[in-house]
Amino acid sequence: MGLAHLFLFAFIILFSVSSAKISSKVGICYGQLGDNLPSPSDSVKLIQSLKATRVKIYDANPKILKALKNTDIQASIMLPNNLIVNISSSQTLADKWVQKYVLPYYSDTKIRYLLIGNEILSAPDNLTWSSLVPAMRKIRHSLKTLGAPKIKVGTPLAMDVLQSSFPPSNGTFRSDVSDSIMKPMLQFLNRTKSFFFVDVYTYFPWISDPKNINLDYALLQASNITYTDPVTNLTYTNLFDQMVDALVFAMRRLGYPDIRIWIAETGWPNGGDYDQIGANIYNAATYNRNIVKKLTARPPIGTPARPGWVIPSFIFSLYNENQKPGPGTERHFGLLYPNKTNVYEIDLTGETPTKVYKPLPKPTNNEPYKGKIWCVVAERANTKELESALSYACSQGNKTCDPLQPGKACSKPDSLEWHASYAFSSYWAQFKRLGGSCYFNGLATQTIKDPSHGSCKFPGVTL
Repeated sequence: MGLAHLFLFAFIILFSVSSAKISSKVGICYGQLGDNLPSPSDSVKLIQSLKATRVKIYDANPKILKALKNTDIQASIMLPNNLIVNISSSQTLADKWVQKYVLPYYSDTKIRYLLIGNEILSAPDNLTWSSLVPAMRKIRHSLKTLGAPKIKVGTPLAMDVLQSSFPPSNGTFRSDVSDSIMKPMLQFLNRTKSFFFVDVYTYFPWISDPKNINLDYALLQASNITYTDPVTNLTYTNLFDQMVDALVFAMRRLGYPDIRIWIAETGWPNGGDYDQIGANIYNAATYNRNIVKKLTARPPIGTPARPGWVIPSFIFSLYNENQKPGPGTERHFGLLYPNKTNVYEIDLTGETPTKVYKPLPKPTNNEPYKGKIWCVVAERANTKELESALSYACSQGNKTCDPLQPGKACSKPDSLEWHASYAFSSYWAQFKRLGGSCYFNGLATQTIKDPSHGSCKFPGVTL
């Protein structure tokens, strides 16, 4: 065999082997922000029941890593955000972290990916931004020198890392991170043959503009809706492909056209607050079933800019997590309830035909709620925390709590809960349009039952 033919043959073999390592199987994100979740060992059994062969956790929890021992589930673990700055400047600290959280489990648990932090570039600019890539390098060096060189290092980013994403061909990284962080990061990912990990949720762009973005297009359910990029003439049949290709073009702009993309999170909320449209079981099941079928298709579908490419992915998330902060949707992304029952039926292999599943409950909130909504104290709210939350709400805005003053219509000096409920509702009514939320660190919840009593009228919100 001539040298040219030998080289070509070797290249084909190498390409085939490297391609074979990228599986189209869909994994699951296993979050732990709940006070009512099953044990790690039970959770692993549930992951297996969903037919997931990959799992992503948001730390390096030893109990979970032990529960994954001797299973076929590949694990992605995470270095916490608060350790990034120190590790970025100390190889010794990086080595110690790997020795403590990776090496004891590596031989029996299939740890395949180590993610440095979570959505670091979505937080306000601080030392962590500039420390991110140096920390990735330090951890990568530790893995290589300490006997775990096959573990890939990456970091999951959110779509807000883009300054422009429409049309997809105009995908551009934010100017505040493009040259200083994204370029060296892409260079690292390219050199180490790792992945660009990114969280892609079609729910968020849809909810921000439901009049102009078709819901079925966001759910990968549209049959006759397409969008053609005016620059590339590529035609899109769903919002997910548009979002992914915007990242493809952003990487091309910086000179890295071939770095593989890994969907670190995707999903759709199965519930939420009254002011969050489209968050329901029907839409969540529809989106997740459709995205799983797309991502596991054989041969691979890819995207218009990368036809035929495998896109490895994690669905978010395993459970509804009752301690996640923020709006109600944050606590309703699970495939399972904490009592181990399915929120809806799903097969993460994508092999089960949709018609086999039981009928889904019809959605009732795909359009804004027509009526008033109030913000009141949530059940089992901590009394000591209520006092400071009440004080905060009353210190904001113009006369937010005037009716609570002694002798006024809403004054009930002996009821902290009543005063806090009024303050929360008044605050929310005044500041919702400016980004104010009905949450107060989990102390508040929305209601459509008017809490007003007698001459005390609670301010409410109309969507």
